[in-house]
Amino acid sequence: MGQEELMNTAEDVADQFLRVTKQYLPHLARLCLISTFLEDGIRMWFQWHEQRDYIEATWSCGYFLATCFVLLNLKFVQYACFGLFGIIALQTVAYSILWDLKFLMRNLALGGGLLLLLAESRSEGKSMFAGVPSMGESSPKQYMQLGGRVLLVLMFMTLLHFDSNFFSILQNMVGTALIILVAIGFKTKLAALTLVIWLLAINIYFNAFWTVPAYKPMHDFLKYDFFQTTSVIGGLLLVVALGPGGVSMDEKKKEW
Repeated sequence: MGQEELMNTAEDVADQFLRVTKQYLPHLARLCLISTFLEDGIRMWFQWHEQRDYIEATWSCGYFLATCFVLLNLKFVQYACFGLFGIIALQTVAYSILWDLKFLMRNLALGGGLLLLLAESRSEGKSMFAGVPSMGESSPKQYMQLGGRVLLVLMFMTLLHFDSNFFSILQNMVGTALIILVAIGFKTKLAALTLVIWLLAINIYFNAFWTVPAYKPMHDFLKYDFFQTTSVIGGLLLVVALGPGGVSMDEKKKEW
């Protein structure tokens, strides 16, 4: 079987998967995407009861309100997304993530997932600013999808290991090729689905916080990492479900 035939077979498998899961995949993607906000909100709520920290209580309420709007897919989804963007920005400053390149890239990847969710919410409704002229109904959505794809791949750059062993080199080469395909929008659904499977396996294997006792600091660190990675998986599932958008090589190929 030649390389082209193998690629076509893989695309057929991906298309079959999408046909079977098309009714459930967007909902699963949104749930995964907001999982880190839900987990953080629940954790803050319980910590507030233990420590009487009213600032954390306020953060917790904000998390729950915003994520419930997104999860239920109400007409305020766009406002909820902007609220979550604000929370990510505040976290970046408050926790000094701005100076930690790895955590900054992961926060930006999380923002990319929210950008894709915001783009999805525009597909069925009108602009949230009534009466303001636009360049075209689909144009902002297309650029949101492009920005979301580019930001999502930052997550995988934090997973690259610069070791000399064969497995690490192979993993870096394959991973880099896949994130480039997602970023430029070429064979996008297949590449994104492959990244979902790869990232899911890495997340379960390396971030198994349930195997570490709750009183150890490593438990909270792995738990934070696990849910952030799950959110990025949700963003990639949105790419799989909705496609790359108009600003992509897949879309341009239709014009050739």
